[in-house]
Amino acid sequence: MGNNRAYIEKEIRNSIDVKKRVLDEGIIIDALGMMAYQCVDVLRAGGKLLLCGNGGSASDAIHIAGEIVGRFQQERKAYHAVALNADIATMTAIANDYGYDQIFARQVEGLMRKGDILIGISTSGNSSNIIAAFKKANEIEGKTFLFSGKTGGKLKKIADICIIVPSDVTAHIQEAHECLLHILCGLIENGMIEKD
Repeated sequence: MGNNRAYIEKEIRNSIDVKKRVLDEGIIIDALGMMAYQCVDVLRAGGKLLLCGNGGSASDAIHIAGEIVGRFQQERKAYHAVALNADIATMTAIANDYGYDQIFARQVEGLMRKGDILIGISTSGNSSNIIAAFKKANEIEGKTFLFSGKTGGKLKKIADICIIVPSDVTAHIQEAHECLLHILCGLIENGMIEKD
């Protein structure tokens, strides 16, 4: 039991330390504010938010799309958001016909319109299917927002706005992403309600 307690306490402290580093990085705070501002503008104009990720980040994409369409903390009308990794039939059909790298890009081609926003969640910043989706979004003249960690990988060079969590530990990057994505939901909700 003693060793378990030490491990638990260490992991909680490490997670808190990563969030403290996020808080201390003004560039992350500014980037999140800019993301929220642009999301509100796009939604107010009748556009949509598309989200995607792999593994745990896929769950985050589905979770956040649900908060935006349903509600986060306030009663209000539904907003337009789609998690591209939620439709297994579409994903597996695209993977079978075009390859796994195209599972998001093909959906971006079909669903995104000029000015819409694609939010990619990749702890490494090197997810090939998100890279392909960002490139397709850029062709359509959509906007691309990245939530990443480590160095930001290849995606940081493609994304319009990046949030790179200062950690190399995937679990702690994901924990920080969830916190930041919840804040984004709150900012979107507040911004949309203020303008109604």
